[in-house]
Amino acid sequence: MAEFIFWLCLLLPFYAWLGYPLLLTAMGPFFPRRRPAPLPAQHVSVVVAAHNEQRHVEDKLRNLLAHDCRVASLQIVLASDGSSDCTVALARNFDDPRILVLDLPRQGKNSVLNAAVAHCTGDILVFTDCDVQWVDGTLDALLAPFADADVGGTVGKMIIPVAGKGLSLGESLYRRYEAWLRRVENRTGCTVSADGALQALRRELYQPIPERVNDDFYINTCAPVAGKRVVYVDQATVLDCGVDEAERQFSRRQRVTVGGLISLAARRELLAPLRHGLYAIALISHKLVRRLAPVLLLPLLLVNFWLLDEHGFYRLTLAAQLLGYAIAVAGLLDVRHRLPRPFRLAAFVLVTLAGMSVGLWQFLRGHSYNQWTPNQTR
Repeated sequence: MAEFIFWLCLLLPFYAWLGYPLLLTAMGPFFPRRRPAPLPAQHVSVVVAAHNEQRHVEDKLRNLLAHDCRVASLQIVLASDGSSDCTVALARNFDDPRILVLDLPRQGKNSVLNAAVAHCTGDILVFTDCDVQWVDGTLDALLAPFADADVGGTVGKMIIPVAGKGLSLGESLYRRYEAWLRRVENRTGCTVSADGALQALRRELYQPIPERVNDDFYINTCAPVAGKRVVYVDQATVLDCGVDEAERQFSRRQRVTVGGLISLAARRELLAPLRHGLYAIALISHKLVRRLAPVLLLPLLLVNFWLLDEHGFYRLTLAAQLLGYAIAVAGLLDVRHRLPRPFRLAAFVLVTLAGMSVGLWQFLRGHSYNQWTPNQTR
């Protein structure tokens, strides 16, 4: 029984983080590549939710206005969620008819996005964050797959071009891992993940976002619910800054995990493989098993002590686990960043797994987040 628990606790996390992407990679060549025809110029609405973003709002609007893209019309809807700083005033200083600024009372990001979409005039909705910058050509690349009528949504990628000296080093590598995973998911037609910093959706597919769910996930699943595909676009890129502080990384992962599990519950019809095929399996693997996997690491460690006398293999696995945790703790304690990079990478993994575990516990207790304060997790 102890050995069964050991291997279950070992193989499920392995499958969630590595086995599942490798399986999709092996399946990729069996799926035909799609090459859509050129896309006619579209009417596009870009939605930006903001709360106390006076540091970023001007650069964000300049970035969007300067973006060279082939569209029939461009509308930018900046919706302030009860900002108490100069966000609204700075946005309204832009004398451009393409910009619509909504000064809304504090109500939470999801409600603000719903209000913003109600003012959108475009056929394609593009969602982005206020604190990220688009790379040239991003909008054209993000829109191109919509030439295929079966495509309901698209997602881009976020990169951290200059990692800091702390945990953002691990975050930067994690972004690259996510980009690889989305490429193999996209190859098999089951893109299930998205960053709110860059995603697009056909206007007629948009469903009002409920409270408490993760907005990016809910928007990204509007297309599959309607029987449409979501396409990952590797050329559509936004630039972000990483977070070095362990407290902020922990808080972010905790919040995302709670919202992610609530989101899965809200979209539970998509978890049926008989109806949604490979997409449902991808959703279970990427969004459910991965979030459950971290809680298996503690019983893995405990049962490993129980099995010490069974075989030399278990002594090696215990030593490997203890060494990994020791390196991670040392990386967390190294506030002056004098230790080599692997220590900071291990620290990032430990903080991420701890945040996910606490997030799972909060979800089971019925806890949720509605208000958002971007500066606290940035």
